[in-house]
Amino acid sequence: MKLQRLNILNYKNIAEANLEFANGVNCLIGNNGMGKTNILDAIYYLSFCRSYTAQTDQSVIRHDQPYMMLQGTYDRRSVEEQVTVSLQRGHRKVVRRAGKEYQRLSQHIGLLPVVMISPMDWDLIRGAGEERRRLMDQIISQGDKEYLEALIRYGKAVEQRNSMIRQEMRDPLLYETVEAVMQQTAALVHQRRADFVERFTPIFMNYYAAIAGDHEQVSLTYQSQLKGTNMHDLLAANRERDMAIGYTTRGVHRDDIELLLGDWPMRRTGSQGQCKTYTLALRLAQFDFLRQATPATPMLLLDDIFDKLDAQRVEHIVEVVSSERFGQIFITDTNRTHLDHIMQHMAGDHRMFIVENGNCTPLEKGGDR
Repeated sequence: MKLQRLNILNYKNIAEANLEFANGVNCLIGNNGMGKTNILDAIYYLSFCRSYTAQTDQSVIRHDQPYMMLQGTYDRRSVEEQVTVSLQRGHRKVVRRAGKEYQRLSQHIGLLPVVMISPMDWDLIRGAGEERRRLMDQIISQGDKEYLEALIRYGKAVEQRNSMIRQEMRDPLLYETVEAVMQQTAALVHQRRADFVERFTPIFMNYYAAIAGDHEQVSLTYQSQLKGTNMHDLLAANRERDMAIGYTTRGVHRDDIELLLGDWPMRRTGSQGQCKTYTLALRLAQFDFLRQATPATPMLLLDDIFDKLDAQRVEHIVEVVSSERFGQIFITDTNRTHLDHIMQHMAGDHRMFIVENGNCTPLEKGGDR
């Protein structure tokens, strides 16, 4: 899958941009705060119907502007696909494919697979379990609609149960009705996550070794309260406790992945370089997993990935992303030397853009604007 054209209007600090991309590598160079990441974020938004970096939809609209719009034109298995996202202040966003509005945004997930690697990935290691659950859900959902539907139904059931708890409802029949939905969907979610971690771990380990070498041993472990029990028994045993605390404390919404370096948690023992390598390996493994699970090759978005890495690891990353398995790549950096080095290793076509104060200008092959 290739993104051929991207049209941006009033997105974050970008007033307007109309960009045409190479099928191979597209490099965005500029100082921090100029808008490089916002271009990648716009590409991400077109795939997931939400921003990678912003907490709310309304915050992506350019300051003092009433609306924003993104439009992407893709070559997806030799068929042109056009996706448009529009958002007005105070209104819900509208996502259209080929001019037709989606009734449910979940129908769009997986159409345009993308993997984003950014400094925010630090939260995968240092952050709470929610960050690592989101990683699992994002990867599995793009290739498994049944999983996504079960996840949505489970989340709504948890919200309903929490509402009943807050209202101090005591009727066990009402709880059993909601919990039956939680039990059914949790069983599917738990099984798919367990299968995913088992398949994903060796892919991740191979990428980590490719970047860091074989002298550092890493592994992933799926942690779930459903291990050895079922949702019905778990909820029944903790209903009184939940009512005292005020929310549902047990279930697959508390799942996590333990990230290990040797026998120790990565968040406690890893250096900055090791943690950066860890997150890079997780995301590159995500790319490989999606490439096998979805009909379209994902786009790879690399945002400022070389910071805090020694020269040897940088060289190994260049070798990895230069592989033929990767399709269209978008890279941002403040250092043009890194980008020139990558493009020298790439066999396909490439383009470079200068980003200044929200303006994105293509460079000619010789380096001039």
